Amino acid sequence: MTSTIQAQKVAEADFPTRWGAFRILGFDAELENASGNDDRRKESAVALVMGDVHAGPPLVRVHSQCLTGDVFGSLRCDCRQQLELALAAIAAAGAGVLIYEQQEGRGIGLMAKLQAYELQDQGLDTVEANERLGFKADQREYALPGAILNTLGVREVRLLSNNPDKVAALERSGIRVVERVPCEVERHSGVENYLKTKAQKLGHLFTK
Repeated sequence: MTSTIQAQKVAEADFPTRWGAFRILGFDAELENASGNDDRRKESAVALVMGDVHAGPPLVRVHSQCLTGDVFGSLRCDCRQQLELALAAIAAAGAGVLIYEQQEGRGIGLMAKLQAYELQDQGLDTVEANERLGFKADQREYALPGAILNTLGVREVRLLSNNPDKVAALERSGIRVVERVPCEVERHSGVENYLKTKAQKLGHLFTK
């Protein structure tokens, strides 16, 4: 079943980075609540676009916001490393899209994420901590990225991800994922258990 969610572009500007020149686009959309009632919620996301994304299936990364990793360089996760890997890969390819979603802490929000950190300090893994707080193991939904790609006129992508849920979500939005490109970073001791939980409990795919 193909999603009918519409993403509205609200802003666009030049966006120079240390990886090269992007365009930064802001999008809004109204999404259904996960509870299934008739209420709608507004969600926003940013897309960084480089090069001609219509010449062939572009490299695409759907990245969930991580203040602690992306901004502060936390070693509890691999988020900043994945973000930088994706931007570098898009720049090397000469074209691509990075969609940055506001889904902190696998969708539970920043304060709940910090509470989950406390539980992890007591020995729980990331999935157990989220569930102890009353959330699903992963609260995220990926309807908006597919809507953004449809708005951009991108129908086929090479998805830079280890998460099969992202592949399935884009396919539901009518986006054909012609290739899943691994987004694996250099491992260090602090992130080993985190990645093991991703693989064993969330089904993320790793080659090493």
